[in-house]
Amino acid sequence: MEISYKQILHKINTFIFDVDGVLTNGMLTIMPDGELVRHMNVKDGYAMKLALNKGFRVCIISGGTNQAVKSRLAALGIEDIYLGAHDKIKQYQEIIEKYNLQADHILYMGDDIPDLPVMTKVGLSCCPNDAVPEIQQISKYISNKKGGEGCVRDVIEQVLKVNGKWNDYFDAEA
Repeated sequence: MEISYKQILHKINTFIFDVDGVLTNGMLTIMPDGELVRHMNVKDGYAMKLALNKGFRVCIISGGTNQAVKSRLAALGIEDIYLGAHDKIKQYQEIIEKYNLQADHILYMGDDIPDLPVMTKVGLSCCPNDAVPEIQQISKYISNKKGGEGCVRDVIEQVLKVNGKWNDYFDAEA
């Protein structure tokens, strides 16, 4: 009997997210000076900060190297930010060892092929609804939201609600 993703939500204590295509819509604006500009959803930011303040772990593993992205995420209180990660398994293993985690307590949300190796190892693999077909195929949950349009908040909200930690107000300014 296949287990529904909803049966796994209560076990999750750690969220790991990719950036481009998950926290952003995957589009890059190239400025005249060559700077790459990304857009992030403030509702995703609120949810990540709330999760941290409720005792959940939030980590980032991204192939991108934009320091503005790192600054934004650090300002939300995220400490485990791995940028320039082209072999994401290495950073995933670091997180597992650093916090002595069990894979079935981890939710990973990715959208493209570089996320696939980690997504096959975690308890709950998720993706935005505009993820590539290979990622959708292995995901236990596909958000009804696109990357950069609230898919991160979607999964965090579901986990926090199942654990009774969503509705009690907290000023998690995003």
